[in-house]
Amino acid sequence: MARRYDCNDATDRTTGLREAASAVRRGELVVLPTDTVYGLGADAFSSEAVADLLDAKGRGRNMPTPVLIGSPNTLHGLVTDFSEQAWELVDAFWPGALTLVAKHQPSLQWDLGDTRGTVAIRMPLHPVAIELLTEVGPMAVSSANLTGHPAPEDCDAAQEMLADAVSVYLDGGKTPGIVPSSIVDVTGKVPLLLRTGAVDADELRKVVPDLEVAN
Repeated sequence: MARRYDCNDATDRTTGLREAASAVRRGELVVLPTDTVYGLGADAFSSEAVADLLDAKGRGRNMPTPVLIGSPNTLHGLVTDFSEQAWELVDAFWPGALTLVAKHQPSLQWDLGDTRGTVAIRMPLHPVAIELLTEVGPMAVSSANLTGHPAPEDCDAAQEMLADAVSVYLDGGKTPGIVPSSIVDVTGKVPLLLRTGAVDADELRKVVPDLEVAN
């Protein structure tokens, strides 16, 4: 039976975060609010949990799961060949709605799907998400919806779709926005905007003037 906690209530929030952290460590799925939409999360280093996440969404390995982190410092252990321009984007837009696709450390024991040696990574601008990520470390997080359905703006919509596939729901109220994060590939010599979302190309070019936009 899924448990749900109201994170706008201080006591419930404390209990919910503790229960969510325990669930993640057990390899179970949790739903958490972010600064874009609600996310379905699992331990990024548990291949079984990530597989369960993909199954819950009805999503294939050809659509790898992004990773959320609670601090930019966590990047040092996760990515390699991270350029100066990539760090400038982190400094300018994190925490926030910018996802960076980077080369992950070859030594990492994780399986996020068919990533071809890369990881899509972001630090969300949401206190509940950051608190959970700080407690449990990097999480594989995708939007908390069934594939083909709208990404949920509130916990009710997420729970209606995912039900008891999730152990703990952290209800933070309606999310601040439904515009997805922008995605920039920083694996090459020039940053490449793969998806325009909450941060547009003009804003990004104020930081990395040579940004290119994918066709």
